Amino acid sequence: MSKRAIILAGGKGTRLKPYSISLPKPLVPIGEKPILEFIICQLKKSGFDHITITVNHYADIIKAFFGDGSKWNLKIDYSLEDKPLHTMGPLTLISDLPDNFLVMNGDVLTDLDFNLFYNNHVNRESGFSIGAYKRNDKVEYGVLHSNNQSQLVGFEEKPVNEYLVSMGVYMVNKRTLKYIPKNKFFGFDDLMNILIKKKELPFVNTFDGYWLDIGRPDDYEKAIADYEKNLSNK
Repeated sequence: MSKRAIILAGGKGTRLKPYSISLPKPLVPIGEKPILEFIICQLKKSGFDHITITVNHYADIIKAFFGDGSKWNLKIDYSLEDKPLHTMGPLTLISDLPDNFLVMNGDVLTDLDFNLFYNNHVNRESGFSIGAYKRNDKVEYGVLHSNNQSQLVGFEEKPVNEYLVSMGVYMVNKRTLKYIPKNKFFGFDDLMNILIKKKELPFVNTFDGYWLDIGRPDDYEKAIADYEKNLSNK
């Protein structure tokens, strides 16, 4: 069965400066490959044979590097944004989307099983599925809890907060596109608020493997260190 993926690569990568000054963020290298090539190779292994890359900033450089996808024995094409449309807005520019397709950011490193994620979404007949990751953040201070009279009623020494975050990896059913306005800056948060309001609740697919969103210089440096330690043989 043919499987389609949309990779969002139209951002300017402002938070990743200075690394993204002369290169688009998806082409910043991890080891011998750019981030986006890692993603494409993973999708290929998971059975995705048609990838559309949404481009805006540095579009020509991205297109020149990946071409038509023949190097990876799959089809790659492009959707050009005339203006930034955020994360969900670019989907309205693609006219030939199948009933179910994967959407992900072009700066995510993960060992998520994309094929399993795809199949879970299809089998549940979900309108939208979110790849979710559990974060554990330790507070480096003693946390005080006070009442309305400014009296201490509780104390926690360096507590650990647990919460789920979006991985920037989604499965979408085509019926959900009706909620995305055309030619407007429209993000994941906007769509989630609409789906919750409409009682068309997305499915949260919790993942506990490797995940790193390369948004800042510290994240990029961690990705390089992780690659050297763990990812070079994958």
